[in-house]
Amino acid sequence: MDMKKLLRSSGMAALAAALTFAAMPAQAAAAESAAAEMRDKKDRSAKQERRSERRATRSNTRRSEARPQRTQRRAERAQARTRTERPATRQQRANRTERRSDRKANRVERRGNRQAAQLRNRGNDRAARQVDRRSERRADRIDRRGERRANTIRNGRTTTTRNGTYSNRDRKRSYRKDGTRADNRRNIRREARRNGRADARRDYRRDKRRDYRRDARRDQRRWDRKRWRNNNRYNWHNHRRYNRSIFRLGRYYAPYRNYRYSRFSIGFRLDNVFFGSRYWINDPWRYRLPAVYGDYRWVRYYDDVMLVDTYTGEVVDVIYDFFW
Repeated sequence: MDMKKLLRSSGMAALAAALTFAAMPAQAAAAESAAAEMRDKKDRSAKQERRSERRATRSNTRRSEARPQRTQRRAERAQARTRTERPATRQQRANRTERRSDRKANRVERRGNRQAAQLRNRGNDRAARQVDRRSERRADRIDRRGERRANTIRNGRTTTTRNGTYSNRDRKRSYRKDGTRADNRRNIRREARRNGRADARRDYRRDKRRDYRRDARRDQRRWDRKRWRNNNRYNWHNHRRYNRSIFRLGRYYAPYRNYRYSRFSIGFRLDNVFFGSRYWINDPWRYRLPAVYGDYRWVRYYDDVMLVDTYTGEVVDVIYDFFW
């Protein structure tokens, strides 16, 4: 019985020892594989860092060298194109450049003429003259710039500066001739534009005189004070009743100091300071007043509104206590 127990216990011990010896190599292999994976990860991260550093270095080097190289290649291509380009092609390019500058200068002139015409229609002749001079100077600058570019293209050079130290007299003479021809063309275009502006101003003055004569003939008709009052369109009483704030214009400032109100009647002739532009009512329909024509103007005088002939100063019509 004791022998059986001994054998059983020794068998179990042997089995346990065998299992222990079998598990130890597996654990060692697992630990070794984990260590190998960690070394591989470290190696890969180090390689990636070195690769990124090399890329950054190459990109910085390329950026620092790319711009001068591009500039140099562009200059070389321009020089090669200039050498291989035929004179006829250069002349065509120069002509296109001149035509383009002419069109641009003409657009500037037309725009300036339109603005000046609008200012003259408003009666601001001084501003119109300033716009004319400004547009003319700008058009001249555009012409000169176009001429310089065209001459540069014709001569096959990449700069617009001329070296005056050439020993070749023929070359210097050709430069002087080119400059003279360019100046002549520019002067011809400038004179043409000036003549065009003079014609436009002359036509404008002629039309203005014609319109003034037509308005003067129309203004010979006397103002009808009763007719517009009988028209319901100009019922300013009801309009003031429902729009009281419109007729409250604030304080009236007389043209003279210490001047007091004096009621003016129809036919009275005013001094021109009483119907200056600051007293005009530029929108009569806002107050349901009829539109005026010619030299007639609706004028505010304290709380009254008067229709004044600005040419003679005569009071043609009046409404007392019109404003609040």
